[in-house]
Amino acid sequence: MSDLPPPDLGLVETIRQSIGGAATALIAAFAGRAMFYAGEVRARRRPVMSPDLFWEVPLAVGMALIGDSLGSYLGLTREVSVGLIAVLSYLGPRGAGAALEKWVSRKG
Repeated sequence: MSDLPPPDLGLVETIRQSIGGAATALIAAFAGRAMFYAGEVRARRRPVMSPDLFWEVPLAVGMALIGDSLGSYLGLTREVSVGLIAVLSYLGPRGAGAALEKWVSRKG
């Protein structure tokens, strides 16, 4: 009846439907760590290829787990949770901890 095309699902939903939610969360986490690492390389604090790059893998997986859990706890949509995972992964444990401390100090 209608000549309207189907709505666009968006990038996150398309990836989720293609490869699953867990893989989408991991892609977001690795993208966040890659953005952080690229900034470190650009600032010449790290070489492009180094053994330190190996330690980014467990960090990205851990931040994906934390971000997915936090998104679920806060009742965020899947798309927002994936964005939260990418941001937390970019910040890393120290940056996320510092942001949390700052937020808690403002609340209390």
